[in-house]
Amino acid sequence: MSGRLLRLVCTAAVAVGTALAPLPAAAVPEPEPRERSVADLVTDLQRLYREAEEATESYNATEEKLKGKRAEVARLDTRLSKARLSLHDSRGAAGRLARQQYQNTTTISPYVRLLLARDPQHALDQGHVIGQLARERAVTVGRLTGTEHRADELARRARRALDDQLTLAARQKRERDAVQEKLTDVEELLASLTAEQLTRLAEFEEKGVEKAQEELTTSGALGEEDRKPTRKGETALRYARRQLGKPYEWGAEGPRTYDCSGLTSEAWAHAGTPIPRTSQAQWARLPRIPLKNLRPGDLVIYFPKATHVAMYVGRGKVIEAPRTGERIKISPIASHPLLGAVRPDRRAQPQTTRTRNGGQPPATEAR
Repeated sequence: MSGRLLRLVCTAAVAVGTALAPLPAAAVPEPEPRERSVADLVTDLQRLYREAEEATESYNATEEKLKGKRAEVARLDTRLSKARLSLHDSRGAAGRLARQQYQNTTTISPYVRLLLARDPQHALDQGHVIGQLARERAVTVGRLTGTEHRADELARRARRALDDQLTLAARQKRERDAVQEKLTDVEELLASLTAEQLTRLAEFEEKGVEKAQEELTTSGALGEEDRKPTRKGETALRYARRQLGKPYEWGAEGPRTYDCSGLTSEAWAHAGTPIPRTSQAQWARLPRIPLKNLRPGDLVIYFPKATHVAMYVGRGKVIEAPRTGERIKISPIASHPLLGAVRPDRRAQPQTTRTRNGGQPPATEAR
């Protein structure tokens, strides 16, 4: 191969290698970041709110257990104080009896003393008294022993209750931190959105609720009858209405702020019917009813884990403490995925209305 041909081949090889070599990293254009859709944003936001509400209900449940444990500790401490005071008195009585027995000790048997006594009847009476004192000593010793055992058992129970209280307090702190973490995630997501995105987000959510409400009402699941509340249901409903416009606050039970189950539990407590504090316990313990039998004052439970609750007001509407950043308001019943409904006063009769001629129709059985 001639020198000229060799130079041409080498030049061609270099040119081909240069053409096939990858571009430097700086020269590769990065894809434009894709703007997230409103549907994706709504999904993420609703998930975060739901997780925050789940954490809140766990916190509320632990708070209720902690209240009960605090009351148990206080009750046991009171009983233990009384037992220790009784033990002190019993020990004092036992000590006095021991001193009396020591001072009255004699080597002469009661039988010999009776034979030597100038007045046998007096000796017999004295023996009766001595026997009575002996029985009292036995009772005192028995009381002392029983009081000691009772005080020891109360002390053990008080220690266990205090240990349980400390365990619950630690759990409550972890659950409080979990709520704060979830709410921080919500705030960060909202802070990352533009004003236009927030507007579109609100419109998308509103349209979704309207569609769900229309589907629910047209399906006939709510029934057609406009039922009357019971007297207690009406009282609970009036209380809930008076809270309209107050802010939502997780873990709150009023009177200035509420979370969802704080509102419903306080409303029914003011009606004279205490119910469980959390939405999950309300779903688990209160009598369940079909949606078609709803009447004002009943509670509507949401989400598969029963983590949200509202109070039915009639005509397909509920009063609810919705979520962080919002205020207590009247909402469509289909604002969240429905789980079911419960009735705090299942056996109560609904209120009746007067007829035009002034008569009072008979009350019908609650359904």
